[in-house]
Amino acid sequence: MYRSDVLPSFLCHIQVGLLLNGFILKFYIGQAQQQASNSLMVYLKNLTAADFLLCLSLPLRIAHCGSKSLIIRRLYCSFGASTVYVNIYASIIFIYLLSPLSSLFRYLKIVHPSGTHVLQSLRTAHIISMVTWVCLLAPSITYAIVFFITQKPLTFTPSHCGALFSASISLFFKILQTICTIIFLLVSIFLVFFYYSTSRRVLQAQQRQLASSGSEKLVKSRRNMLVLVSIFCVCFVPFHLVRLPYAFLLNSCSVGPVLFYLKEAATMLSVFNVCLDPLVYFFLCVCFCKKIFLYTLYFNTFC
Repeated sequence: MYRSDVLPSFLCHIQVGLLLNGFILKFYIGQAQQQASNSLMVYLKNLTAADFLLCLSLPLRIAHCGSKSLIIRRLYCSFGASTVYVNIYASIIFIYLLSPLSSLFRYLKIVHPSGTHVLQSLRTAHIISMVTWVCLLAPSITYAIVFFITQKPLTFTPSHCGALFSASISLFFKILQTICTIIFLLVSIFLVFFYYSTSRRVLQAQQRQLASSGSEKLVKSRRNMLVLVSIFCVCFVPFHLVRLPYAFLLNSCSVGPVLFYLKEAATMLSVFNVCLDPLVYFFLCVCFCKKIFLYTLYFNTFC
């Protein structure tokens, strides 16, 4: 019953996510002849790619939920699930870690025009993006290969992926989930620290009654951080509260089934991130806002 209930939600995620991220990809294709103006644009492009790939990987998850085929179950538990999680953590890293860092360096450049930082360069942003993808894809590909090499011979279709795990893949799965949880905790600490630091600077500027461009940038930065923190808490906090206990207790007869349903609900909520990420462009990307304004002006004039 549960699997049939989640299908409309995932279909909605695919439709809305493809529509919004497809529009953003069209925006980037239109800007293809222009080089990215700053490192933030590089990270946002990679975020769009991650969200678009996540939308494309969801049909396999839908087939996994709606089918009882053992072949589909094996394909999802090896490639499908790892693809979903690669793109989820790519989104976490690109938008909730690297984008705030880029905004921080842009602010420091305003406050200290003579100072530059190596992480502000476009070359460094491209290198960091490439390293991020490699670090995410390498363990996922390894997981899929080990899964097929050590898979259990079954004559029935299990209800969850844990029943397909051998001892080695189960250990590998737990290690991966632990590493992913550590990444989540580090990003969470960074977000809290960065938002607190920005809010404190805004308060100091307001107490001094400053109206400089630097203080205005700080106010805008705090607003952007509030949006990021809100989306992060809605999409990823429930997912990680359930994910690690599920990885270690999925075979438990007492709490395993409960954790499975909680994990599926939390995963559905985290996938909702593909619909919320495009909203971040309105706050972080000035060029994108101008493009939206021009489209709106065009349709209001000629339609």
